[in-house]
Amino acid sequence: MEYVEEFLDYLVYQKNYSEHTKINYEEDLNDYFSFLKKESLDYKTIEYSDIRFYLMYLKEEKKEKNSSINRHLSSLRSFYKYLLNKKIVKNNVFLYLNGPKKEKKLPRYFEYQELEELFLIPDTHSATGQRDLLILELLYATGIRVAELVSIRLKDIHLQDRTILILGKGNKERMVPYGEYAADILDKYLHQGREELNIHKTDFLLLNHRGEPLTDRGVRYILDQIIKKTSLQKHISPHMLRHTFATHLLNEGCDLLSVQKLLGHESIQATQIYTHVTTEKLKDVYYHSFPRAKMNKNTKN
Repeated sequence: MEYVEEFLDYLVYQKNYSEHTKINYEEDLNDYFSFLKKESLDYKTIEYSDIRFYLMYLKEEKKEKNSSINRHLSSLRSFYKYLLNKKIVKNNVFLYLNGPKKEKKLPRYFEYQELEELFLIPDTHSATGQRDLLILELLYATGIRVAELVSIRLKDIHLQDRTILILGKGNKERMVPYGEYAADILDKYLHQGREELNIHKTDFLLLNHRGEPLTDRGVRYILDQIIKKTSLQKHISPHMLRHTFATHLLNEGCDLLSVQKLLGHESIQATQIYTHVTTEKLKDVYYHSFPRAKMNKNTKN
């Protein structure tokens, strides 16, 4: 569709969005234009009153969850903002539209012993095994996003002070530290595994078996293969390791503002969801450990 490809390129090359995010936007826009075609509506002249039928279409025909509907609306809000700046449309009809209330869902994360099981899976005698363990260690040690991970180049890594310069959303830079475990496997991978994989002499840190820079989709596939070899009955994703990083920091007493800066969140509100996770953890420990809390809980009703 006209302007959609331009918009998607704008997200990747100017807004620094990941390939995964681009695919989500593309799917949302394809759904939207399918609806417009079905209803004989023009995207340039669609009115606010038409949108309620679009919401009904998503809810009743597509059976989308509230969180997915809100994602669709966010995608369209951004798309129409782009069209408005290009003077393709006269107004952004999605600008002030409120979607359905999100289902309250706490971030899922790994317990310490579950992480240990994950870290034992990669075979560090092979080049790809060293790379796979490095992926796990860096995602957990830094809390970076998968798009930030695959964008790391050798020049971004400061080995002496164990920090990495990360290019985040909106091309904003931040420095993230990493610990001893990540440093050990990074050193091994740089001097062994990466030397074997780097047949094209690229400066990207993470490479696939063909010597090309690893993609975010490639990282997700690697994590899927790792979890299958464990006894863990959990789905794994790069973002789940990011959630784990933040949750474990707060559990160990790190302040919220520091966690916000490490995660690269623009707003403290985005980081506050992790305080709910730690509060639930504390409540669970309290009810299972404090004698009178246990007694009161067991004798209720």
